[in-house]
Amino acid sequence: MKKHLSLFIGLLFAIAPILKADEGMWLLPLLEKLNIGTMTRMGLKLSAEDIYSANHSSLKDAIVIFGGGCTGEIVSDRGLLLTNHHCGFSSIQSHSTTGHNYLEDGYWAKTKEDELPNPGLSVTFLVRIEDVSDQILPQLSDTLTEEERDQKVEEISRELEKKATDSTNYEASVRSFFAGNAYYLLVYEIFKDVRFVGTPPSSIGKFGGDTDNWMWPRHTGDFSVFRVYMAPDGTPAEYDPENVPLKPKHYLPVSLKGVHPNDFTMVLGYPGGTQRYMTSYEIDELLKITHPNRILIRGTRQDILWKDMMASEKVRIQYASKYSGSSNYWKFSIGQSQGLKRLKIKDLKKAMENQFRTWVAADPQRQQKYGEALDLIKKAIEGRATYTYTKQYIVEALIRGSEIVSFAFHQGRLESALESGDQEKITKAVENAKSSAERFYKDYNPPTDRKAVKAMFKLFSQHVQPDMQPDVFVTISKKYKNNVDKYVDHMFDKSIFTDQNRYNAFLANPKLKTLQKDPAYVAAQSIIGQYYALSRMEARFDQDLDKGHRLYMAGLMEMQPDKVFYPDANFSMRLTYGTVGGYDPKDAVHYKYFTTLKGVMEKEDPNNYEFIVPDKLKELYKDKDFGRYGENGVMHVCFTTNNDITGGNSGSPVINGNGELLGLAFDGNWEAMSGDITFEPKLQKCIAVDIRYVLFIMDKFAGAKHIVDEMTLVE
Repeated sequence: MKKHLSLFIGLLFAIAPILKADEGMWLLPLLEKLNIGTMTRMGLKLSAEDIYSANHSSLKDAIVIFGGGCTGEIVSDRGLLLTNHHCGFSSIQSHSTTGHNYLEDGYWAKTKEDELPNPGLSVTFLVRIEDVSDQILPQLSDTLTEEERDQKVEEISRELEKKATDSTNYEASVRSFFAGNAYYLLVYEIFKDVRFVGTPPSSIGKFGGDTDNWMWPRHTGDFSVFRVYMAPDGTPAEYDPENVPLKPKHYLPVSLKGVHPNDFTMVLGYPGGTQRYMTSYEIDELLKITHPNRILIRGTRQDILWKDMMASEKVRIQYASKYSGSSNYWKFSIGQSQGLKRLKIKDLKKAMENQFRTWVAADPQRQQKYGEALDLIKKAIEGRATYTYTKQYIVEALIRGSEIVSFAFHQGRLESALESGDQEKITKAVENAKSSAERFYKDYNPPTDRKAVKAMFKLFSQHVQPDMQPDVFVTISKKYKNNVDKYVDHMFDKSIFTDQNRYNAFLANPKLKTLQKDPAYVAAQSIIGQYYALSRMEARFDQDLDKGHRLYMAGLMEMQPDKVFYPDANFSMRLTYGTVGGYDPKDAVHYKYFTTLKGVMEKEDPNNYEFIVPDKLKELYKDKDFGRYGENGVMHVCFTTNNDITGGNSGSPVINGNGELLGLAFDGNWEAMSGDITFEPKLQKCIAVDIRYVLFIMDKFAGAKHIVDEMTLVE
């Protein structure tokens, strides 16, 4: 394995000059050998060392993981951070009330004292990436079972992580790349005092809503502003009023020069996951199980939530983040399913698999080494189908889709403490429960959840075979004569969890028997018990699937020595490079590479919540009061490039050849929703909000010029 990996890397180095510019999520330590020549010819003015250095300040030091699933960038020497509005959405929502509705009205801190803390929110800086394949792969012999192999990797990884973090405040993780054919050590520094500085109203930051999501042309000012704080001694620290703004190793200057066709662009960030080497068997699973389930279940619940949200400002605030989080990948599933079918991606994958099988069969040694790869994957995917299907229904409908069930399930620690009889443990568990309850009930509306739970339990009962259902459905069948409404009404009427006052009264004098007999807790235990049972049955196929992927990936690299491979995204920092440009989505249709404020006005619909335009923005447009941010009397809003991005890149900086910020990536386009599985060079686009529109909104719309003044602007 080590021999083949070394050969593979060597081949990459040899053919780097012929790389396509628009495909690939590249590891930063390999830029010098793999990409820098092509990037320089395209317009990059920086060196590889300027982009990534483990020892000196570089671009990577301005890029962070924002929260648990987005990217952000530092744009001032005082820790000012930009990310997307939808990335900061849950924080914005958490600070919003009917009296101070920052979702509807926006918010701008006038002073540091006005910047709002966000418990639980952190940003993560990459310290370094180190290839540790040579320290792991030689110790993994072909005689090891997959379980033994995993244990060995885990053992070595823990040693490497410990060595990397001893006597530091860093955290480290060894990650698998190329399906276990390479390993890298990633060392991070995490800052946990991140304060909310500002956001435009949702009528700007979320303009177009679900209708425009994943679409181009786009007119969304998708940005929000935070600030990272550190302890006075410069180390990461939890929130403390004595903390001071971060002094970053690097921050991005901001370009006012705009973008033009064929301009070089690069995106640095944390793409969450791609499956570019996925097989036809896994595409079948997506099209037959994953996407149809998600579309039906989430769509049903979202209709219920939306009606209640539109009827009440309070409910709209409570469920804004929940609805947004659900609808994003609901629509993604619709688009990806359509794209996979329209572009015949399964046929492309099958053609590659047939080529692979032919290549393997032509040589006895290959047959011995790789012959079982695809059969292992096929057997695993087909064998786990029923368990995968049912587990998804449990998660989507009964856990994620039924808030009261999910909340009740999280009482397990309290139950354990009560069973122990240890008063100290009980007191601690009660305090934790009170803290959790405050967060839960703030954003919980029982009548909405009651309607949703009824719909979710009915869907589950109708679409999951009886022998796979949790035993609570036996109770519904026998005791309630399959009347789900009656069962759910009983649960909501009797449970201590559906009313905050009842729950608080229980915590004041918690009794084990009360908890264990609570109908919501009984349902939760039944549901999670079945989920774990199904997980154990599904896990029987994991080792075959992992081994199949590892062998298939290694075989593909050996079969195609002239092809440039890059590892699938796995939420580690990557760089992609490309150019600004439009595209032709279908016959006789061409999309320009940018949109303007004129398009916002053309889309305005005062009767549609998604397309309301603030009066102040209309005034600025009418007066052409764009300040220094307009271009020839036009206010640009968004633009497109062919940079290769995916989920997790939300909030990533789009950077020019001088290392200056041009915009914030926030979406992909509908025509290329299959791009996570097969890159579509003629169709796939990165949609970004123009940084000039971001600054215009801050300065001219919000009157927050003091925030703009903190940045280094380049004209």
